[in-house]
Amino acid sequence: MKFAGIIAEYDPFHNGHAWQLQAARERGARAVAVALSCALTQRGAPPLLPERVRAAAALDAGAILVFALPAPWAMSGAEAFARAGVALLAAAGCDALVFGAEDPDPDRLTAAARVLASPAYRAALKEQLAAGARNFAAARQAAVEQAAPGRGLAALLDKPNNNLAVEYCKAILELGAPLEPIPLPRQGANHGDARTAGCYASASALRALWRREGPEALAPYVPAAALPLYQEARAAGEDTDPQAVSLAVLSRLRARAVAGGFAGVRGITEGLEHRLEDCVRQAVTLEGLCDALTTVRYPRARMRRLAMDAALGYGSPGAGPGWLALPELPPCLHLLAARREALPLLAGAGLPVSPSLARLARENDACARTAQAQAAAADLAALCRRVPRPMGAAYTTPFLKR
Repeated sequence: MKFAGIIAEYDPFHNGHAWQLQAARERGARAVAVALSCALTQRGAPPLLPERVRAAAALDAGAILVFALPAPWAMSGAEAFARAGVALLAAAGCDALVFGAEDPDPDRLTAAARVLASPAYRAALKEQLAAGARNFAAARQAAVEQAAPGRGLAALLDKPNNNLAVEYCKAILELGAPLEPIPLPRQGANHGDARTAGCYASASALRALWRREGPEALAPYVPAAALPLYQEARAAGEDTDPQAVSLAVLSRLRARAVAGGFAGVRGITEGLEHRLEDCVRQAVTLEGLCDALTTVRYPRARMRRLAMDAALGYGSPGAGPGWLALPELPPCLHLLAARREALPLLAGAGLPVSPSLARLARENDACARTAQAQAAAADLAALCRRVPRPMGAAYTTPFLKR
């Protein structure tokens, strides 16, 4: 391993993330690049802080290149999120992918990935869903056990970081990416855990702590260099206001409901467009909408992403006017931040690369549609800051070079 890659949200960047960067270097990485979620996160919401702040924290902790993981893929389920990040880092020239896992055994994670990529698993999954499995996650685990009985691989998928780790390994296999998987043990609190453990806390716990007590309360759990960045962002009103997110998203959804409904939205199946429209017409908060949409069959995270897709106009292929159809994978490398000495590494990049989103948009139609989608998400996120920002940040935010 010489050039490692990490796929991350850094929402916000904390001591566990800094430990991961250090661990990558201790295992031989001479350089570390990050594919960073931009404007939106997997949970279907803007991140606490803009990518400029999160990228700066990553550079201070040892990353040397930070690329955008554009919003349509950043706000996707584990499979699409993993495939997009793997594709970007492989195109950047990375030779390894470093990630956290509760069970950091690369052989077991890769074995589980091979099962998920197999025809036997796909057939078993169809059987489980047809038999009325209580939800997709349960059907998935049962299908893995059916396709590879007695190997204990299904149990890996019970834990959130393992689940994403297996998807990373599967993406590497299916895309033929020249990346060695390097799983590391997760440090401290588990993903989504509200508790703290020593100097470690989950990103969700830190977001909650920030909203209760402000950035100063994060001091024990974030690198010393990151805290001033967070304090400056707070003073400038750059942190996200959840109430503003609710109002901004619902207003867009109500306009969509009146203008023609939701049949074209990305990920719509099984008549969900009618359920979404009915719930939108009744909802007065985004959380209330997600409550109404969520069922045993349709998990909350998926429904929240669906609502955000609809609000932003992200459509399925062939959805027609008013919907933005997107390529399967990100078609370009949007460089957000870099150390000067790292720029020569990009000479052999496998995709168009630039710090200018406008320049990338001129490369081809896929890049143009990706830039349009990213700009739409960035404009929404800018409106949801505690002090709202004007449109156009995706095109005008300066490239961070150190």
